[in-house]
Amino acid sequence: MNLFATVLTYPAPSANYRGESELNRTVIQKVTDGRFDYPIFSPESMRNALREVLRGYGLPSNRERLHDEDQLAVRFADLPDPDQYADDFFFGFLVAAGAADRKKHLATITEKRGKEAAKAFRFKRDSILRMNMAKALEPYRHNAVFTQSPLAAKDGAYQNATTSALLHRETVVAGFQYPFALNLDDCKPKTAWTRKLLKAIGELNDVAGNHARSYFEFAPASVIVRLTQSLVAGYQTYCFKPDGSMPDVLTDILADYYPGQEFYVGGEIVKRGLKPEQLDALRANGVTLDGDPQRLLATVADAALGKE
Repeated sequence: MNLFATVLTYPAPSANYRGESELNRTVIQKVTDGRFDYPIFSPESMRNALREVLRGYGLPSNRERLHDEDQLAVRFADLPDPDQYADDFFFGFLVAAGAADRKKHLATITEKRGKEAAKAFRFKRDSILRMNMAKALEPYRHNAVFTQSPLAAKDGAYQNATTSALLHRETVVAGFQYPFALNLDDCKPKTAWTRKLLKAIGELNDVAGNHARSYFEFAPASVIVRLTQSLVAGYQTYCFKPDGSMPDVLTDILADYYPGQEFYVGGEIVKRGLKPEQLDALRANGVTLDGDPQRLLATVADAALGKE
């Protein structure tokens, strides 16, 4: 069984990139789609936030983000162990090691976990959770905001700069949509963790970049999920439309191109996006509908993993 989903966030002002700048201009990451540039978020930034949410839930985490360093930095508590650490299990890992380091690491595993664990140890593992970029519904319109960085007095406790600066920040107001996928057979060894992962997606926040301090929620305003034996989603995963009209996948369900009982739809699209007759038609075709996206993801977890 496979799970495919598309999440749409609420729209809000955002300025999502702080990694590089052009002079004092902080640029938004973008991709070109057709004739326009659309703001994006990387799946790595969302995965990083999910790690922190899962850690906040109390799940064991191997990687810890260090925030007081002069560059992006993390600390690993242990060599990878997907049986022990939720982040190693869901997000994969890579231990870049040459022959000498591999020998040393295997000796450490043998000492701590035993010979059988050393034989089974892998230096790399693909991610169980598959994600693609979050793409804005609306293109970038060359909007920018300016803020003033004040001069710090020389007689103060410290001084970050010797002059005041005008900061130039590219900005967009839009919702973002992103797909994710899970092979539920891969998740079977850790069904309790998988439930927490789906809950974390329903409460996703603090995605890296300027959103980490200027509050932009990545939790779903709307979500469409498919549980299927198919190895592919089979529909356009970036399915939400800027005008808020009915996504094509739902139209296709009503035309009997997809089995409606495989689909779960929740959030704003149920509460306000679809007409009552459209909702009735979807229900008649077996689609599960819920105005609460977090509750819908819990329903999906029960259907995919069995009830607790």
